[in-house]
Amino acid sequence: MALLTPLAPADADRVALAYDLGPVLAVEPLAAGSVNSNFFLTTARGRFFLRIYEEQRPAGVAFEWRLVAHLRAAGVPVPKRIEGPPPDAVLVAGKPVGLFEAMGGFERCRRMVEPLHMAAVGDALARVHRASEGFVVEGGDRFDAASLRQRLDGVSLDAHPALAPAVARIRAVLDAPSPTDLPRGIVHGDLFRDNVRWEGDTLLALLDWESASSGVLLFDVAVVLLAWCWGDAFEWPLARAFAQAYHRARPLTDAERRGLGPVAAAACARFATTRITDYYLRRGPGAPGYRDYGRFLARLDAVSHMREGELAARLLDG
Repeated sequence: MALLTPLAPADADRVALAYDLGPVLAVEPLAAGSVNSNFFLTTARGRFFLRIYEEQRPAGVAFEWRLVAHLRAAGVPVPKRIEGPPPDAVLVAGKPVGLFEAMGGFERCRRMVEPLHMAAVGDALARVHRASEGFVVEGGDRFDAASLRQRLDGVSLDAHPALAPAVARIRAVLDAPSPTDLPRGIVHGDLFRDNVRWEGDTLLALLDWESASSGVLLFDVAVVLLAWCWGDAFEWPLARAFAQAYHRARPLTDAERRGLGPVAAAACARFATTRITDYYLRRGPGAPGYRDYGRFLARLDAVSHMREGELAARLLDG
């Protein structure tokens, strides 16, 4: 759970005034996310989702707002941002603030996910990636290999010797050659189950574009496979439903079919790293909301033992 910056009543009133939302009636902190501080803000005009950006600076926030507007215009189901002042005009504790419509619907737990839901996610993600055409993506990935190495450099193995094997394993993945000739564009970067809302079996919205960046499109495909289609091993009916729906809407290139395994390994390294730095070191095993980095090392085992092109073949040709 991330609630790093409180929203004092005076700050809530100031934000509501800047956005012309009327008097504040209630502020509800949300135990969600690992990076930003999130709240529901109820005012005379309704209920809104308020985010305090803990790491993004105003320029990065402005990019996210522009991206969300572009995706909505392209027909991608994303929340509507509440129009207001620029991100450097209203700060809480010196940090930018964003306001969005409060989404209804619900998050699906893993046991509620069926192939028809994975097909919907695949189609929606393909629409995101197709919307890359004509959109200028500013800046790079905050979780690229160099950034992840920097995070690992801050891990004291003297203080945490049990992490040494995991850190060495992750570094080996980060130092491996990356596949070339992979299509790039808009990448969500964090499309886990808690970032998708449902109404019945209908996909209502893709949430949380704060980590979006320019990147390899295949990375998003790998993240969904690893986050949605894995229990103690790949759940192939779910994985195939997702991959085949995505492929129908945006066919994978030959280079992507060959590169899916290595990109999936890179995704495992990314999330194992952030779970070490954001959960293991910051909160410790057993803390509320703890996420185990070892789960992504297990996924890394699975994808690392596959031959080139095997993962895509099992998804699309099986």
